[in-house]
Amino acid sequence: MPAEGINFAKHSEVFSIEELCQLSSIMVDQGIDKIRLTGGEPFVRKDIMQLFRHLTTLEGLKEISVTTNATLIGPYIDELESLGIKDVNLSMDAITKKTFERITRRKQFDIVYENMLRLIEKDFKLRINCIVLEGQNEQEVLSLLELTKYHNVSVRFLEEMPFNGGVKSFNKIRWDYKAIYKYISEHFDGIQELKSPSTSTAINYKIPGHKGTFGIIPSFSRTFCGSCNRLRISATGDVITCLYGKPRMNIRELLRSENSTEMIRTEIQRAIGSRSKTGFEEQKRYDGVFQNSMTSIGG
Repeated sequence: MPAEGINFAKHSEVFSIEELCQLSSIMVDQGIDKIRLTGGEPFVRKDIMQLFRHLTTLEGLKEISVTTNATLIGPYIDELESLGIKDVNLSMDAITKKTFERITRRKQFDIVYENMLRLIEKDFKLRINCIVLEGQNEQEVLSLLELTKYHNVSVRFLEEMPFNGGVKSFNKIRWDYKAIYKYISEHFDGIQELKSPSTSTAINYKIPGHKGTFGIIPSFSRTFCGSCNRLRISATGDVITCLYGKPRMNIRELLRSENSTEMIRTEIQRAIGSRSKTGFEEQKRYDGVFQNSMTSIGG
């Protein structure tokens, strides 16, 4: 969340849970086989489990996952487990309490840490995502890697993006994926690169003797663009084919109209068909980076 906050959408501009259920059914019918609920923070929605329950009924949906900051997930962990939804990304830029509270500007470290341990104990497929921020949390890299020594988790380090938080713009970064790997390799011997799915955004590794793994996501360098097959739909209906570009369209009013299913199918296919080949091409298309906050467009 940017320090100055964001302009929150009006209630009428945000999809209802019923509309999200309808939309997810349409998307799965079109061949989408993985849905991730992200944010902002998904569990701000008090009726979010209604959507999770609906997703588990959709034939053809192979994977359901969620990205969370783990401040509000606690009361829902047991039901997520019972539904078989055990794929969780935890956004956590520090494992040290002081650094965590300085970056987040919230005193919620103990809650997040407790929920993280519960997810680990219940054997969730847990990925801990840390954005490496110059001058803020570089020292956390090795501390987070300690988790992989004792627990079967994946800690993933992300390059900073020029619109992360919507407050800065830059053309280069110090902590790119090569620098992150070099720093880690200076402290651990025999690191092994793991084979990852072709559509993965992360380059994954194993440190000998560690139970878990770690990964590096070149979100600024964008080395994975050629195999990216992701589509984002925001809570207000924006259809986003690339984080470095503007929304291709908005489907909120389409969903609320008659014959919405066929119109949404057509427009989604049109949006996907017009996507840029790479994030660099998309950035050039808009003469710079689209200055939006990850808080509103999702990870």
